[in-house]
Amino acid sequence: MLEATIQQEVPVPIIPNPPEPNLKVDDMYRDHHLMVFRTAHRITGNAADAEDVLQTVFLRMVRRDDSADIIERPENYLRRAAVHAALDLVRARRANADVDLERLPATSGSRPDEGDLREVLRHALSELPARSAEIFTLRFFEGLTNPEIASALGISSITVAVTLHRTRRALQNKLRMPS
Repeated sequence: MLEATIQQEVPVPIIPNPPEPNLKVDDMYRDHHLMVFRTAHRITGNAADAEDVLQTVFLRMVRRDDSADIIERPENYLRRAAVHAALDLVRARRANADVDLERLPATSGSRPDEGDLREVLRHALSELPARSAEIFTLRFFEGLTNPEIASALGISSITVAVTLHRTRRALQNKLRMPS
């Protein structure tokens, strides 16, 4: 009789198993964290800020409501999240310390170094509407083609091309040096 009661006992786990959604976030992190970091680094320009963006993106994923839609294409979703979080970080920094476009030398002087140009471009991108900055970043920082961007964002290739054209023109106007 004692044997029958011992066999029926079920051990109680001391540490509960993590809920299923966290396992999916773990998988997404393992599969895509380098892409998120690289995307953020291209926009922010330094590793510390890129790490902050990486952490922000995946913390938002962990905090997502369980009733939220399932992410069908995690790579596209995470790349977009990284772009937005990185642009938010650049915008926040811009609010604290504006970049002086006048500090770049005139065309008759020496050419600005690549670091100055990247910083000025980041500043100008942060002033653009979010969608324009996102499309520009995906095309010229991430190297995606127009059809790939269209697929990732759920818009037409023509919309991508027109947005890129307008964004490039706006950036040229912002970055044009006085002659």
